[in-house]
Amino acid sequence: QVQLVESGGGLVQAGGSVRLSCAASRLTFRAYTMGWFRQAPGKEREFVAAISWSGSSTVYADSVKGRFTISRDDAKNTVSLQMSNLKPEDTALYYCAVDFGLRGSLPRAKDEYDHWGPGTQVTVSS
Repeated sequence: QVQLVESGGGLVQAGGSVRLSCAASRLTFRAYTMGWFRQAPGKEREFVAAISWSGSSTVYADSVKGRFTISRDDAKNTVSLQMSNLKPEDTALYYCAVDFGLRGSLPRAKDEYDHWGPGTQVTVSS
């Protein structure tokens, strides 16, 4: 089975930066769409960003556009989320996910993704 593992989370001050990484076992990322989601206590899991199999297309939630950047390194089989200018409302458990479907656009809904990592916690202090 596919295994996804996130890393890089922790405690950071408001205005700071954190870089999250996602690595996979039993899977090569290069042929699939990858996404990042987050979930805060008492909230629904929400879309953050996605990147196409080629790396040429990306999409972001309005709440993070201009502050977060998703990228992939197929040689290292990793996907990253660079987060800058962090705000307290960014505090959440962050998940990476893979979509095996063939779609005409990058998926934003959580039910369009097939496998998930266990998540990494990001806490932004005010």
